Amino acid sequence: MAARKAPVLCLGIESSCDETSAALVDSDRNILSHVIYSQVPDHQKFGGVVPELAARGHILAFEEVVRRALEDAGKTIDDVDVIAATAGPGLIGGVLIGWLGAVGMAQASGKPLVAVNHLEGHALVPRLTNNTGFPFLLLLASGGHTQILLVRGVGDYEIIGQTLDDSAGECYDKVAKMLGLGYPGGPVIDARAAGGDPTKFKFPRPLCGSVTPAKAGAGCDFSFSGLKTSARTIIGANNHLPLRSDEFINDFCASFQAAVVDCMENRMRNAMKDGRIAKAKPTALVVAGGVAKNSAIRAMLERLATEYDLQYAAPPLSLCTDNGAMIAWAGIENFRLGRIVKEPVAPRPRWPLTEL
Repeated sequence: MAARKAPVLCLGIESSCDETSAALVDSDRNILSHVIYSQVPDHQKFGGVVPELAARGHILAFEEVVRRALEDAGKTIDDVDVIAATAGPGLIGGVLIGWLGAVGMAQASGKPLVAVNHLEGHALVPRLTNNTGFPFLLLLASGGHTQILLVRGVGDYEIIGQTLDDSAGECYDKVAKMLGLGYPGGPVIDARAAGGDPTKFKFPRPLCGSVTPAKAGAGCDFSFSGLKTSARTIIGANNHLPLRSDEFINDFCASFQAAVVDCMENRMRNAMKDGRIAKAKPTALVVAGGVAKNSAIRAMLERLATEYDLQYAAPPLSLCTDNGAMIAWAGIENFRLGRIVKEPVAPRPRWPLTEL
């Protein structure tokens, strides 16, 4: 299929974790409708996402979410030019439900179908909201991934650095669980940190200052597992405090978050010195993924962008977490390049961006 330049209306479907979402987005960057069914209340009692419960939730919500997205936009499936759905990575039960639902609709309606990489959805959403041009430097931080990427174009990604163990989002969730703050942990830690002293507790800055000789991306990888161990140690040493006072929790959250932000700033500064970045001359510094909602991380990256004379781009908070609008936009970008499904696609729990 030749690259398509005519106006495009896409139905995007996302189901990779615990949100069932559908959206209608057009190629003029208009979000005509956007529906998200969140399962957070169902998983809070367990302190995290239970994959089997998540899959069941997608089954129950899928039809209603898609119906509402079409109704809210005042459209029918006949008005849609292309259907796009997450085909991975993610919890495979949820991915299967959203993907097979999209396959069924595409076959019944005769509409073309695009298999979207969930991470590419996050990566490209600044082009929907900010019209960010290629190439750009991306910090992709979520519950499952923490990566620094050079984004040269649709489907053209180079990893500059990535976590060697846990993601930043997973670390936030586990630390919040230790404190009894509930799930998800990122927003509540960010809120409590605002009222605390970031110097009260001494957290490590894993890998900061370390460089691997003769390696591309030296000094750009992350490690967050040590922060969880340190958090457990500090909490255990302060169990004598009555009911873990608000002052303790606020100071703890502020100190923990300061360590995370320092690590990210150190890694991003090292990335700026990477020869691949200098050669590519990115136009913007972009943050995406659920952790992009964090106020301290956004502020740090905005300062960095100003210092390095780059455009700063971050999605609105509503588009940081998993959502159908980003999948619809990634679907449009791929569809206009002729990348549609021509033979059966097997959904994937793991699907690195570098394999696109």
